[in-house]
Amino acid sequence: MSLAAIPRAKGSIPGLGHLPRLARDPLAVLRSLHAEGPVLRLDVGPVPVVVVTSAAAVNDLMVKQARSFVKGRLFDRVRPLVGNGLANSDEPQHMRHRRLMQPMFYKERLAGYAEVMSERADRLAGSWTADQKFDVNEVMTTFAIETLAATLFSADIGRSAVDAVREDLPIILRNMILRALAPQFTDSWPIWKKFDTAAARMRAVIDEVITATRASAPAGRTDLLSLLLSARDDTGEGLTDEQVRDELTTMLFAGSETVASTLSWALHHLAQHPDVEQQLLAEIDQVVGDGKVTFAHVTQLPSITRVLDEAIRLHGVVTLMRRTTEPVSIGGYELPAETEVLMSLYALHRNPDLYPDPDRFDPDRWLPEQVAARPREHVVPFGAGNRKCIGDRYAWMEATIALATILPRWKLRPVPGSKSPREATAAMAHPTRMPMVVLPR
Repeated sequence: MSLAAIPRAKGSIPGLGHLPRLARDPLAVLRSLHAEGPVLRLDVGPVPVVVVTSAAAVNDLMVKQARSFVKGRLFDRVRPLVGNGLANSDEPQHMRHRRLMQPMFYKERLAGYAEVMSERADRLAGSWTADQKFDVNEVMTTFAIETLAATLFSADIGRSAVDAVREDLPIILRNMILRALAPQFTDSWPIWKKFDTAAARMRAVIDEVITATRASAPAGRTDLLSLLLSARDDTGEGLTDEQVRDELTTMLFAGSETVASTLSWALHHLAQHPDVEQQLLAEIDQVVGDGKVTFAHVTQLPSITRVLDEAIRLHGVVTLMRRTTEPVSIGGYELPAETEVLMSLYALHRNPDLYPDPDRFDPDRWLPEQVAARPREHVVPFGAGNRKCIGDRYAWMEATIALATILPRWKLRPVPGSKSPREATAAMAHPTRMPMVVLPR
């Protein structure tokens, strides 16, 4: 069995494969591949990678035939750098850890986290002044990191960790995909020194906080670290300190970039669509009034949810990879064991066969009647199956509370003369730069 029967994507160059085409505009390439077929071969230099572009093939990969896959090359390269948490681990570790961690995201826990999120969002909005200018993505990244850290660590122990995360995590997020995709022979190159230093320093600080928290009897505390340390499976076994560190690191990476990017793009699109912004303001006024946003308000703000759903559809997860563990049939093609397979949720959600006029911002795509008519496999911003992001409700609650807190006080608009923000080719298609000015309501 070989990959010879799978059609090769256009633009391959002998010796280089599709690298030159990908280097020019990788996001445009990913968006275009659906027109070439549901299953294609990309040659990343000498390494053949199978790309699945259709919703059915992606669903096969993530749900129907998920047991025939492990995480693959991208995650192999990331694992030594950022650990072996839920996002990186394979079975049986993944399922054991997921079961241990699931109660941390139950309704009663989310209600406690919502109080922290609301206080942080209120503090952020209160720190701005009229006509202030800043890069929205930088501000939202700091907000997301600090808010997540405040729920991860006990306030009396985690201050050093919060400071380290605030400094080091942005460096790691900006470079992680490039670091993972780079050939292994470049590992010792000086260009990675800043990244490697930040990753090592953050791991060391988190280790220190884990040791201090375990020594201080975490039972009864509600921060995520204490809950992780107290969690036990059916046999009474808990997680080792190294496993706890890897899960915390995974939460930091996944939780901060998703929230920061989606919030930034939501604010950008609302600035371009003041009619939608007015709908949100009316809803917030009716539901929240003049008080602080609470956990009870979150499910009563469906217009905000639709804006967030549309923002992540347009600017979501760029690529995920899997590797076959046995021969498997995907999209009518036979893949041998050890085949590297790539999918792009970002490209799937921009497929015009699934979303007419796919590049247009339109929150009405997520009205109840539209959602009811759309097949489930067409909507996978947080993944699907048993690998679906465990913190999706946490992330959307934080983003909802932030928007509902900020919008009634401030109107954010692009700085006059600034260029339209571009999408980065990173874990998320976050904005590379988004200068905006704060105007009072």
